Amino acid sequence: MDAIKAARELGKAIQADPRYIDYVNAKEANDKDEELQNLIGEFNLKRQNIQYEMNKPDGEKDAEKIQKLNTEMQECYGKVMGNVNMANFVIVKNALDKLLEDVNMIISMCCEGEDPDTCEPAAHACSGSCSTCGGCH
Repeated sequence: MDAIKAARELGKAIQADPRYIDYVNAKEANDKDEELQNLIGEFNLKRQNIQYEMNKPDGEKDAEKIQKLNTEMQECYGKVMGNVNMANFVIVKNALDKLLEDVNMIISMCCEGEDPDTCEPAAHACSGSCSTCGGCH
């Protein structure tokens, strides 16, 4: 089997994985949640208004307006993240991201000569401390 064919098979396996299926379902639930979509739209509008105000020349910026918009944006963000569908989406998205991270780590380790049947992504996980690191993969 050539590498491209194997990559296509890997893609099929990922799409059959429960973490991927959960992600697709959570994304669809978010898209159908009108209240959530309105909150996201409101958040984006407030963010754009802040950027517009911040991009004004120094003498024209209204610090009070910026602060008010920032507070409103943070409140709106809290409502978005407090939405049940969004909370579920974050959880399943993190699980899918972890799966993809592990797959990428295995591919990278194999490209460095490790045995595809025995290499483990967790054994090469980043501890966050560069002082103990043998180099990024």
